[in-house]
Amino acid sequence: MRIHVLGAGAGGGFPQWNCHCRYCAGVRAGAIAARPRTQSSITVSADGERWVLINASPDIRAQIEAFPPLRPGRAVRDTGIAAVLLVDSQIDHATGLLTLREGPRLALYTTAPVQQDLSTGFPVIPMLSHYCGVDWHPIVADGSVFGVSEAPGLSFQAYALSSKAPPYSPHRHDPHPGDNIGLLITDTATGGRLFYAPGLGAFEPHLHAPMAQADVLMVDGTAWRDEDLIDQGAGSKRALEMGHLPQSGPGGMIERLAAFPRARKILIHINNTNPILDDHSRERAILDAAGITVAEDGLDLVL
Repeated sequence: MRIHVLGAGAGGGFPQWNCHCRYCAGVRAGAIAARPRTQSSITVSADGERWVLINASPDIRAQIEAFPPLRPGRAVRDTGIAAVLLVDSQIDHATGLLTLREGPRLALYTTAPVQQDLSTGFPVIPMLSHYCGVDWHPIVADGSVFGVSEAPGLSFQAYALSSKAPPYSPHRHDPHPGDNIGLLITDTATGGRLFYAPGLGAFEPHLHAPMAQADVLMVDGTAWRDEDLIDQGAGSKRALEMGHLPQSGPGGMIERLAAFPRARKILIHINNTNPILDDHSRERAILDAAGITVAEDGLDLVL
Protein backbone atom coordinates (compact mmCIF):
# COMPACT_ATOMS: atom_id res chain seq x y z
CA MET A 1 0.00 0.00 0.00
CA ARG A 2 1.22 3.43 -0.91
CA ILE A 3 0.15 6.33 1.32
CA HIS A 4 0.66 9.93 0.26
CA VAL A 5 0.01 12.96 2.47
CA LEU A 6 -1.62 15.58 0.27
CA GLY A 7 -2.11 18.07 3.10
CA ALA A 8 -0.95 18.03 6.73
CA GLY A 9 -2.45 21.27 8.08
CA ALA A 10 -5.64 21.84 10.02
CA GLY A 11 -8.51 24.00 8.73
CA GLY A 12 -7.12 27.10 7.05
CA GLY A 13 -3.73 25.49 6.37
CA PHE A 14 -0.38 26.99 7.30
CA PRO A 15 0.07 29.89 7.12
CA GLN A 16 -3.63 30.59 7.57
CA TRP A 17 -4.77 33.32 5.20
CA ASN A 18 -6.00 35.70 7.95
CA CYS A 19 -3.52 34.86 10.71
CA HIS A 20 -0.49 36.85 11.84
CA CYS A 21 0.43 34.68 14.81
CA ARG A 22 4.08 34.03 15.57
CA TYR A 23 4.21 30.93 13.38
CA CYS A 24 2.20 32.19 10.38
CA ALA A 25 4.17 35.45 10.34
CA GLY A 26 7.42 33.54 10.81
CA VAL A 27 6.92 31.14 7.91
CA ARG A 28 5.89 33.98 5.58
CA ALA A 29 9.00 35.93 6.47
CA GLY A 30 11.32 32.92 6.44
CA ALA A 31 12.15 33.70 10.06
CA ILE A 32 11.44 30.20 11.41
CA ALA A 33 12.39 26.74 10.17
CA ALA A 34 8.91 25.74 9.03
CA ARG A 35 7.22 24.60 5.84
CA PRO A 36 3.79 25.66 4.55
CA ARG A 37 1.07 23.01 4.70
CA THR A 38 -2.25 22.69 2.91
CA GLN A 39 -5.39 21.38 4.62
CA SER A 40 -5.40 17.77 5.75
CA SER A 41 -6.01 14.97 3.30
CA ILE A 42 -4.29 11.73 2.32
CA THR A 43 -4.65 9.33 -0.56
CA VAL A 44 -4.00 5.56 -0.56
CA SER A 45 -3.56 2.94 -3.28
CA ALA A 46 -2.65 -0.73 -3.57
CA ASP A 47 -1.45 -0.53 -7.17
CA GLY A 48 -0.24 3.07 -7.52
CA GLU A 49 -2.84 3.75 -10.21
CA ARG A 50 -6.27 3.71 -8.54
CA TRP A 51 -6.34 5.99 -5.52
CA VAL A 52 -8.82 6.50 -2.69
CA LEU A 53 -8.91 10.15 -1.68
CA ILE A 54 -9.51 10.37 2.07
CA ASN A 55 -11.04 13.77 2.72
CA ALA A 56 -11.45 16.38 -0.01
CA SER A 57 -9.99 19.61 1.31
CA PRO A 58 -10.53 23.10 -0.13
CA ASP A 59 -6.91 22.81 -1.37
CA ILE A 60 -7.60 19.73 -3.51
CA ARG A 61 -6.75 21.37 -6.84
CA ALA A 62 -3.25 22.35 -5.68
CA GLN A 63 -2.82 18.96 -4.01
CA ILE A 64 -3.65 17.11 -7.25
CA GLU A 65 -1.19 19.25 -9.18
CA ALA A 66 1.51 18.49 -6.60
CA PHE A 67 1.04 14.70 -6.88
CA PRO A 68 1.37 13.36 -10.46
CA PRO A 69 -0.52 10.05 -9.94
CA LEU A 70 -3.74 12.03 -9.38
CA ARG A 71 -3.31 14.24 -12.45
CA PRO A 72 -4.90 13.47 -15.83
CA GLY A 73 -2.69 11.46 -18.16
CA ARG A 74 -4.55 8.41 -19.45
CA ALA A 75 -7.12 10.41 -21.43
CA VAL A 76 -7.86 14.03 -22.33
CA ARG A 77 -9.87 14.32 -19.11
CA ASP A 78 -9.36 11.88 -16.27
CA THR A 79 -7.89 11.49 -12.80
CA GLY A 80 -6.19 8.88 -10.66
CA ILE A 81 -8.86 9.45 -7.98
CA ALA A 82 -11.03 6.32 -8.11
CA ALA A 83 -13.18 7.09 -5.06
CA VAL A 84 -13.51 9.55 -2.17
CA LEU A 85 -13.92 8.56 1.48
CA LEU A 86 -14.73 11.14 4.16
CA VAL A 87 -14.04 10.68 7.87
CA ASP A 88 -16.47 13.47 8.80
CA SER A 89 -18.54 16.27 7.24
CA GLN A 90 -16.37 19.16 8.40
CA ILE A 91 -16.07 21.97 5.88
CA ASP A 92 -12.29 21.55 5.57
CA HIS A 93 -12.77 17.88 4.63
CA ALA A 94 -15.74 18.15 2.27
CA THR A 95 -15.51 21.45 0.37
CA GLY A 96 -13.07 19.97 -2.14
CA LEU A 97 -15.88 17.79 -3.48
CA LEU A 98 -17.12 20.87 -5.31
CA THR A 99 -13.82 21.12 -7.20
CA LEU A 100 -14.30 17.52 -8.39
CA ARG A 101 -17.64 18.43 -10.01
CA GLU A 102 -16.08 18.53 -13.49
CA GLY A 103 -14.85 14.95 -13.28
CA PRO A 104 -16.60 11.59 -13.71
CA ARG A 105 -19.45 10.40 -11.52
CA LEU A 106 -18.18 10.42 -7.96
CA ALA A 107 -17.99 7.28 -5.83
CA LEU A 108 -18.42 8.66 -2.30
CA TYR A 109 -18.00 6.60 0.88
CA THR A 110 -19.29 8.09 4.16
CA THR A 111 -21.28 7.17 7.24
CA ALA A 112 -25.02 7.90 7.27
CA PRO A 113 -24.68 10.97 9.56
CA VAL A 114 -22.09 12.48 7.23
CA GLN A 115 -24.29 11.80 4.21
CA GLN A 116 -27.16 13.52 6.01
CA ASP A 117 -25.05 16.59 6.80
CA LEU A 118 -23.87 16.83 3.19
CA SER A 119 -27.43 16.53 1.91
CA THR A 120 -28.99 19.12 4.25
CA GLY A 121 -26.92 21.56 6.34
CA PHE A 122 -24.11 21.72 3.76
CA PRO A 123 -25.87 20.28 0.68
CA VAL A 124 -22.86 19.33 -1.41
CA ILE A 125 -24.37 16.05 -2.60
CA PRO A 126 -27.55 17.65 -4.07
CA MET A 127 -25.38 20.35 -5.66
CA LEU A 128 -23.19 17.73 -7.33
CA SER A 129 -26.27 16.03 -8.79
CA HIS A 130 -26.35 18.93 -11.26
CA TYR A 131 -22.75 18.24 -12.32
CA CYS A 132 -20.91 14.91 -12.08
CA GLY A 133 -23.42 13.14 -9.82
CA VAL A 134 -22.68 11.01 -6.76
CA ASP A 135 -22.93 7.30 -6.04
CA TRP A 136 -23.07 7.12 -2.24
CA HIS A 137 -21.75 4.04 -0.45
CA PRO A 138 -22.61 3.81 3.28
CA ILE A 139 -19.95 3.10 5.88
CA VAL A 140 -20.93 1.46 9.17
CA ALA A 141 -18.61 2.56 11.97
CA ASP A 142 -18.56 -0.72 13.89
CA GLY A 143 -15.20 -2.15 12.83
CA SER A 144 -16.67 -4.41 10.14
CA VAL A 145 -14.53 -4.90 7.03
CA PHE A 146 -15.54 -3.25 3.78
CA GLY A 147 -13.90 -2.63 0.43
CA VAL A 148 -13.80 0.17 -2.07
CA SER A 149 -14.54 -1.63 -5.31
CA GLU A 150 -13.10 1.18 -7.41
CA ALA A 151 -9.66 0.65 -5.81
CA PRO A 152 -9.11 -3.08 -5.17
CA GLY A 153 -6.39 -4.50 -2.98
CA LEU A 154 -7.32 -2.57 0.16
CA SER A 155 -9.71 -3.35 2.99
CA PHE A 156 -11.15 -0.78 5.39
CA GLN A 157 -12.59 -0.81 8.89
CA ALA A 158 -14.25 2.27 10.40
CA TYR A 159 -14.46 3.08 14.12
CA ALA A 160 -16.65 5.77 15.68
CA LEU A 161 -14.77 8.56 17.45
CA SER A 162 -16.11 10.91 20.10
CA SER A 163 -16.93 14.09 18.26
CA LYS A 164 -19.36 16.89 17.48
CA ALA A 165 -20.99 17.29 14.11
CA PRO A 166 -20.27 20.62 12.33
CA PRO A 167 -22.26 23.77 13.20
CA TYR A 168 -24.43 23.31 10.09
CA SER A 169 -25.39 19.74 10.97
CA PRO A 170 -29.07 19.04 11.80
CA HIS A 171 -27.81 17.15 14.86
CA ARG A 172 -25.03 19.50 15.98
CA HIS A 173 -26.09 19.19 19.64
CA ASP A 174 -27.06 15.52 19.41
CA PRO A 175 -23.87 13.53 18.64
CA HIS A 176 -24.33 10.43 16.51
CA PRO A 177 -21.92 7.48 16.17
CA GLY A 178 -20.29 8.05 12.80
CA ASP A 179 -20.08 11.85 12.95
CA ASN A 180 -16.33 11.27 12.97
CA ILE A 181 -14.47 8.04 12.28
CA GLY A 182 -11.02 6.54 12.42
CA LEU A 183 -9.96 4.09 9.73
CA LEU A 184 -7.87 0.92 9.83
CA ILE A 185 -6.70 0.39 6.24
CA THR A 186 -5.07 -2.91 5.27
CA ASP A 187 -3.21 -3.91 2.12
CA THR A 188 -4.66 -7.35 1.43
CA ALA A 189 -1.46 -8.53 -0.30
CA THR A 190 1.25 -7.28 2.06
CA GLY A 191 -0.75 -7.11 5.29
CA GLY A 192 0.52 -3.56 5.94
CA ARG A 193 -1.88 -1.51 8.08
CA LEU A 194 -2.48 2.20 8.59
CA PHE A 195 -4.69 3.64 11.33
CA TYR A 196 -5.81 7.09 10.21
CA ALA A 197 -7.71 9.43 12.53
CA PRO A 198 -7.09 13.15 11.94
CA GLY A 199 -9.87 13.96 14.41
CA LEU A 200 -8.84 11.63 17.25
CA GLY A 201 -9.88 13.49 20.40
CA ALA A 202 -9.94 10.62 22.91
CA PHE A 203 -8.43 7.15 23.30
CA GLU A 204 -11.59 5.13 23.83
CA PRO A 205 -11.38 1.44 24.78
CA HIS A 206 -12.74 0.16 21.46
CA LEU A 207 -9.86 1.85 19.60
CA HIS A 208 -7.05 0.00 21.35
CA ALA A 209 -7.26 -3.19 19.27
CA PRO A 210 -7.24 -1.57 15.80
CA MET A 211 -4.50 0.84 16.84
CA ALA A 212 -2.41 -2.02 18.21
CA GLN A 213 -2.68 -3.81 14.84
CA ALA A 214 -1.38 -0.85 12.85
CA ASP A 215 2.12 -0.44 11.44
CA VAL A 216 1.54 3.31 11.21
CA LEU A 217 -0.63 5.51 13.43
CA MET A 218 -1.45 8.80 11.69
CA VAL A 219 -3.50 10.81 14.16
CA ASP A 220 -4.64 14.25 15.29
CA GLY A 221 -1.80 16.76 15.70
CA THR A 222 -3.91 19.90 16.08
CA ALA A 223 -2.60 21.35 19.34
CA TRP A 224 0.46 21.15 21.58
CA ARG A 225 -1.36 22.57 24.59
CA ASP A 226 -5.04 22.94 25.35
CA GLU A 227 -4.51 26.72 25.27
CA ASP A 228 -2.60 27.04 21.96
CA LEU A 229 -5.14 29.36 20.32
CA ILE A 230 -5.47 31.47 23.46
CA ASP A 231 -1.69 31.71 23.93
CA GLN A 232 -1.24 33.06 20.40
CA GLY A 233 -4.15 35.49 20.66
CA ALA A 234 -5.80 33.67 17.76
CA GLY A 235 -8.99 32.56 19.47
CA SER A 236 -10.77 31.82 22.72
CA LYS A 237 -11.47 28.10 22.39
CA ARG A 238 -9.47 25.32 23.98
CA ALA A 239 -8.35 22.30 21.99
CA LEU A 240 -10.33 19.82 24.11
CA GLU A 241 -13.43 21.97 23.72
CA MET A 242 -13.08 21.55 19.94
CA GLY A 243 -12.54 17.79 20.19
CA HIS A 244 -8.74 17.71 19.84
CA LEU A 245 -6.42 16.00 22.31
CA PRO A 246 -3.30 18.11 22.98
CA GLN A 247 0.07 16.45 22.55
CA SER A 248 1.63 17.56 25.85
CA GLY A 249 0.70 17.04 29.48
CA PRO A 250 -0.69 14.10 31.47
CA GLY A 251 -2.95 11.96 29.30
CA GLY A 252 -1.89 13.86 26.18
CA MET A 253 -1.18 12.42 22.76
CA ILE A 254 2.51 11.78 23.45
CA GLU A 255 1.75 9.81 26.59
CA ARG A 256 -1.11 7.85 24.99
CA LEU A 257 0.86 6.94 21.85
CA ALA A 258 3.59 5.40 24.01
CA ALA A 259 1.20 2.47 24.55
CA PHE A 260 1.86 1.40 20.93
CA PRO A 261 5.64 0.87 20.77
CA ARG A 262 5.59 -1.17 17.55
CA ALA A 263 3.94 1.41 15.32
CA ARG A 264 5.42 4.41 13.57
CA LYS A 265 3.60 7.50 14.89
CA ILE A 266 2.78 10.51 12.72
CA LEU A 267 0.83 13.65 13.61
CA ILE A 268 -1.40 15.22 10.95
CA HIS A 269 -4.03 18.02 10.95
CA ILE A 270 -1.64 20.45 12.62
CA ASN A 271 -3.07 23.84 13.51
CA ASN A 272 -1.19 26.99 12.52
CA THR A 273 -0.74 27.95 16.20
CA ASN A 274 1.05 24.72 17.14
CA PRO A 275 4.77 25.24 17.96
CA ILE A 276 5.69 21.83 16.51
CA LEU A 277 5.49 23.47 13.07
CA ASP A 278 8.86 25.05 13.87
CA ASP A 279 11.48 22.38 13.16
CA HIS A 280 13.85 23.95 15.70
CA SER A 281 11.37 24.37 18.54
CA ARG A 282 11.70 22.78 21.96
CA GLU A 283 8.36 21.08 21.35
CA ARG A 284 9.61 19.46 18.14
CA ALA A 285 12.64 18.15 20.02
CA ILE A 286 10.32 16.53 22.55
CA LEU A 287 8.40 14.81 19.75
CA ASP A 288 11.65 13.65 18.15
CA ALA A 289 12.75 12.12 21.44
CA ALA A 290 9.40 10.31 21.68
CA GLY A 291 9.78 8.94 18.14
CA ILE A 292 6.83 10.91 16.77
CA THR A 293 6.93 12.44 13.27
CA VAL A 294 5.21 15.66 12.21
CA ALA A 295 3.57 15.16 8.81
CA GLU A 296 4.38 17.41 5.87
CA ASP A 297 2.67 17.78 2.53
CA GLY A 298 4.23 15.25 0.17
CA LEU A 299 5.14 12.64 2.79
CA ASP A 300 5.14 9.17 1.17
CA LEU A 301 4.86 5.82 2.95
CA VAL A 302 4.84 2.26 1.64
CA LEU A 303 3.41 -0.61 3.71
